[in-house]
Amino acid sequence: MNKDQVKGKVDEVAGRAKRQAGEWTGDGETQVEGAAQEIKGKVQNAWGNAKEAVDDKVNEAKARHEAKKEVERERKEDVA
Repeated sequence: MNKDQVKGKVDEVAGRAKRQAGEWTGDGETQVEGAAQEIKGKVQNAWGNAKEAVDDKVNEAKARHEAKKEVERERKEDVA
């Protein structure tokens, strides 16, 4: 979990609570602020998810590359 996912989840939960408080008190401004914060949190969490997915793919590619290099080294040793 990266910092964008954490921050996004915190904003999402805080926004949901603020929106709900606005609904209970009839405060439309608080409802709107809460909804905006909740959406901001969802977007930031999605950004964090995307970054994590890219990092995972990069790490997988690096691992495949290293494995391929190892196979090539072993082939060279077998020939020698």
